[in-house]
Parts: sequence; structure tokens; C-alpha cells
Amino acid sequence: MKRVIIFLLGLLLYLNGGTCLAAGDPVSSLRPVNTYSIVARDPETGQLGVAVQSHWFSVGQLVPWAAAGVGAVATQSFVDVRYGRAGLELMSRGVPAAAALAQLLKADPTPGVRQVGMIDAQGRIAQHTGKQCIRYAGHRAGEDFAVQANLMVTQGVPEAMAAAYRQASGTLAQRMLAALDAAQAHGGDLRGRQSAAILVVRGERGKHPGDGRLVDLHIEDHPTPLQELRRLLTLNTAYRHMNLGDHALESDDIEGALVHYGQAQALVPGNVEMKFWHAVALVNAGRVSESLPLFTQIFYEDNDWRELVSRLVAAGLLQADPATTQRITGLGHEEEIP
Repeated sequence: MKRVIIFLLGLLLYLNGGTCLAAGDPVSSLRPVNTYSIVARDPETGQLGVAVQSHWFSVGQLVPWAAAGVGAVATQSFVDVRYGRAGLELMSRGVPAAAALAQLLKADPTPGVRQVGMIDAQGRIAQHTGKQCIRYAGHRAGEDFAVQANLMVTQGVPEAMAAAYRQASGTLAQRMLAALDAAQAHGGDLRGRQSAAILVVRGERGKHPGDGRLVDLHIEDHPTPLQELRRLLTLNTAYRHMNLGDHALESDDIEGALVHYGQAQALVPGNVEMKFWHAVALVNAGRVSESLPLFTQIFYEDNDWRELVSRLVAAGLLQADPATTQRITGLGHEEEIP
């Protein structure tokens, strides 16, 4: 009877768009985040990830959980965040995903409204779709991945996601996005789409809890969240190359920095800042002539970057003598843009 009362209360709150804290646990909530998601592990890198889309504001605050070298969790339907927090804690102690999920379900007064996907650092899968999840609901698993969905327009979404993930290439993040795209193409959430998120962590544990986070992107409210998520993923990759370029410069590896800056610029060719630091690295490598076309483009697009050249020289971060500095800052708008 107690379970029925709790479920009915949750259902009432669902219909009214509200939330409810589970009894005795102030950090757990009953929230109706009906959605579809994937948890996965890259067998080559060991990276672990979660990706999700839903017709619910800021789904990334509730559904995806991951810890480097530990595992990944997607907790959805009537969300109970304990499946994420406690699930990762159990797996961090060496408890396999299936045993961790079994413990959490046993302690849950309303497991029938939950949908959960878990994967541990060894690639072991655990899934649960409660009998009271709103149709169409189901899950599928494959080698090193698990997909789950509820409140879908039609049947077959988990199957479409699994097939897309198996056929996809690229990074773990790109393959997980392919699975989400397949879900949307198959009809997706009955209510439409609103938010999405993707979280990827390293395969090995770091010294601190926040170590090892490679991708952590949230689309809070957008008419086409997966499209926007893919755009941000490209930016995320480009800026990772920028950071690696900076680290290379700190080690006096000019050529390594140029490789990373070039890769970043190739991913986002219209980004002025990436062009600028690429040009700066070229000057510091003694390849001034190669930098000039980039500086010309930059100053044409935004003249304020011209002033930064002089400031970097003054700070000792741009290795340019007065003549070279004048050559760069004297580039005019009238020059032909390559």
C-alpha cells in the first residue's frame, strides 16, 4: 500500500509538472524526466560516457552521471538521483554494475517507475525498466553499451539506437550522439524535444573527484537540442586542441603547439581567437610570413585584436622585434583577404 501511495503522489506531481523529495533522503527526488539515453565504454581508450535527450528542462542536471575509471549511469523516467550518486559510489568500491543496480532497486520503495542504465569500468552492463514506466518503454544492451527509452512515440527506439551506435564511427561522444540521432529519427519523445547533455570521462581514475572529465556539455532549452549539442561538441574538441597547444608551448614544443592550433582552427575555421593564437605560435616559431595572412583576416574581422599583438610583445609572450611587430600591426584592411 505504501508503494502505491508514493507512486500515486509522484504521478500527481508528474501531471502537474512538480517534484517531490523521497522520504528520508533530501538529495533524492521524484522527477518525471521521460527520455532516451545511452551509457557506453570505449574498449580502446577505456573512456566512459552518457548521452541523453528529453522534453524536460536541463536534463543534464539529473540523468547523466559518470566518474573516471569507475562507470557511467543514466537515471530516468521518474528520476531518483541516488541511482547516479550511489551507483558510482558502489562501482568505485569494485561492485559490478549489475550488483550495484540490484542493491539500489532493492532499497527503492518505487522501482516500478524507474528506468536505469549502468556500465562499469570493465564494460559490464546493468539495466532496469520498471513496469510502470510510461509506454513505449524499453532497453537494449550490446558490447560495452546500453540504451534505454520511455514515453516514446512508437516502439523500436532502443533497437534503432543500438543499431546506430554499432554502425557509428569516431570518438565515443560522436558514436553516442549517433545513437541519440537515431532515436529522434525514429520518433523520439512523444512530447517533443527540449534539452540534451553528454558526459565523457577518462578510463582511468584521477587523483581528485573532478579529474578525468573530457566532455561535459548541457543544452538546457533549445528547439533542436541534438543539433546544438553536436555544434558544442565540435567546439569542445577544438578548444581541447587549443589547450593542448598551450601546454605544448609551456614545454617549448612550438611545432607541437602549431599542430594542435591548426587542428583547432580546421574544426572551427571562423573562430577569430583560434586563428589569432595559431598566428602567434607561427611568429614564435620564426614563421612570420605564414602568420601574416592569418593576422590580416583577424584584423579585418575585428580590429581590437591588433592591440593585443602589442600587449603580448610587451608581456614577452610574442617573440617579435620592433620591425616584426610593426609589420604585423601595420597590416591594413585594404589588403586582400586570402
